[in-house]
Amino acid sequence: MSITYKDADGVQGMKIAGRLASEVLDYLTPHIKPGITTREIDRLAAECMKKQGTISATLGYQPAGYPPYPASLCTSVNHVVCHGIPNDKPLKKGDIVNVDVTVIKDGWYGDTSRMFMVGEVSIAAKRLCAMTYDAMWHGIMHVKPGIHLGDIGFAIQKFAESNGFSVVREFCGHGIGRNFHEEPQVLHYGKPGTLEELKPGMTFTIEPMINAGRKDVKELGNDGWTIVTKDHSLSAQWEHTVLVTESGYEVLTLSAGSPPPPPFVNA
Repeated sequence: MSITYKDADGVQGMKIAGRLASEVLDYLTPHIKPGITTREIDRLAAECMKKQGTISATLGYQPAGYPPYPASLCTSVNHVVCHGIPNDKPLKKGDIVNVDVTVIKDGWYGDTSRMFMVGEVSIAAKRLCAMTYDAMWHGIMHVKPGIHLGDIGFAIQKFAESNGFSVVREFCGHGIGRNFHEEPQVLHYGKPGTLEELKPGMTFTIEPMINAGRKDVKELGNDGWTIVTKDHSLSAQWEHTVLVTESGYEVLTLSAGSPPPPPFVNA
């Protein structure tokens, strides 16, 4: 599959899908507190999507070699790196959870995720969530025509590692449009000036997975999906879908409840 470049209609479709995905997270935000189960978060998301007129891209999603994904979103708690399946275990004070939502609207895909802190969390957990958010934005800020994907990966890796964290290698961002996963792959580590050159009309996700401990991960149990840190250290992830514009970038997964960009972005 080659890279797809979005025209004006495509950009408009992606903006709508991206905003709606982010609005699902806005809807969930007040509910994510001690005592709620991730299965209940999933139910609320499905309810919100129904009201929006969107459908979940994850429910029943089955890439080659995987079982069908059984939920409307992914919930990755504490040492779960990604693809955590909602279950009946209540969240407790001190947990951190990534909620990853992808919706389809009029054939276009919108994909975004946020970290949520459940009640009062440790200073270490708070710092990991904040630094991972900043790492994502360090990558986003580099997006403009003429730079290379390696520049984005390098910026994320340099920031994360200089703050004592490690970057997961096995999972990456991806092109997105009328398909959930398109070219290119967007690595969150790398060398400047390497990989594909960015051109206007490209849309892709930047979604670094950052571990408090070592970068190594493994599959948990046998559900075919859940990925955890090998050393049981905490992991965090944030995700936006971005568009390469003529002069820079536009974040497509913003809504009224989106956390604001870090101060260094506008500095």
